[in-house]
Formats: sequence, structure tokens, C-alpha cells
Amino acid sequence: MVAARVVSVNTGRVSGLGIPGRPDFASGIDKRPHQGAVRVGRLGLAGDEHGDTENHGGPDQAVYAYAREDLDWWTERLGRELSSGEFGENVTTAGIDITAALIGETWRVGDIVVQITSPRIPCETFKAWTGEDQWVRRFAAAARPGAYMRVLTEGQISDGDGIEVLSRPVQRVTVAESMLAYYGDEDLMRALLTVPGRGAKWEAIATRVLSRTAV
Repeated sequence: MVAARVVSVNTGRVSGLGIPGRPDFASGIDKRPHQGAVRVGRLGLAGDEHGDTENHGGPDQAVYAYAREDLDWWTERLGRELSSGEFGENVTTAGIDITAALIGETWRVGDIVVQITSPRIPCETFKAWTGEDQWVRRFAAAARPGAYMRVLTEGQISDGDGIEVLSRPVQRVTVAESMLAYYGDEDLMRALLTVPGRGAKWEAIATRVLSRTAV
């Protein structure tokens, strides 16, 4: 068994994506591997930027992690190589199943401690970046979303750092299940609302999901 570890630490500056009809649209999704240790604070990695600060970044989305195994899965289906950081992730991992990890779970990664708060929900920026048809639907259907994390303990991370699971909440909702909750599974949403450590946006999302069947 491969020990859980960091394959790549990735950062990016805001730049134009060249979206037809939106020449001024800019994003920080273009992440590239960083050589050496990177400082990680409550709001994310040093040198990393977000174009859409309303929907990306902030304390509950300070770090985005995606598994190298899932990038390889997509490589087979898209028929092209995907480099570490290509999905806009800050940390490319190996040897740990992010999809089966729990909302509220905590990890030690290098010097830092992080807590999983939510899955990545695909957006039009992500679609434009990949250039793939129907990408939002395809990414959601694959149920390999990666995970956003808040930083509980600041420090440094670098390629090769180990990843250790420190704690898991008693209330068990996986990253994959939380994505289903976002898209309308009411039972999972109710369960998610009992999970300590979930992202703050879940209350507003739950109001939208649960109001659909409210009397």
C-alpha cells in the first residue's frame, strides 16, 4: 500500500481564460507545481490567487485537494494527460481516498492541519478551463469532486509530505455524499447539517434544497 502523501503543491495567479464573448474574464484556476515549501495560512497558500472571490477562496475553501488517482481516471476517459494542478487543485494527493473521506475529517499535511468542509461543485469557469463539452454535468456525475478544506494549524507543505488522518466525526457524510446533498438528496442534507466542521455555506444550501418539499 502506498503511504498517503503530497504529490504536488500547486499555486496560480489570476489570468485571462480566453472565454469567447468574455475577454475580460479572469481566474486563478491555472495552478502550476511549486518547487520547495509553501506557506499555508488561514486563507490559503502563499502566492495563490482567486479571480472569483465570492465563490472561491475564504477560510472554508482555503485549500483544494484532488487525488492523483482521480486525475489518472479522468486521463483515461478524456484521452489526454492531466498534469498535477490541472483541475485547479492546490494539493495533489496520492494514497488517500478523498471521495470517501468525511466532511469534518481532519488531516495533518506536512506542518499544517486541515479540515474537510465541502466538495468541489463544478462551475462554468471549470468548464471553460477544461474545454470539454458538458463538463459540469460529466464532472458531477463522476462523483470524484475533490475536497475543500479550512486550515486549523498554519505552517508549510511541500511535495512528498505525508498525509495523516487525525480525526473523523461520528456523524458520517462522505465527500461524495455531500455532493449528492448539494444536488438535492434531502436525507443526506439533513445528515450533513449535524456534522461539526462543515462549511458555513451549507446552511444556505440546505435552505434551498429542503424548501423544495416544504409544505
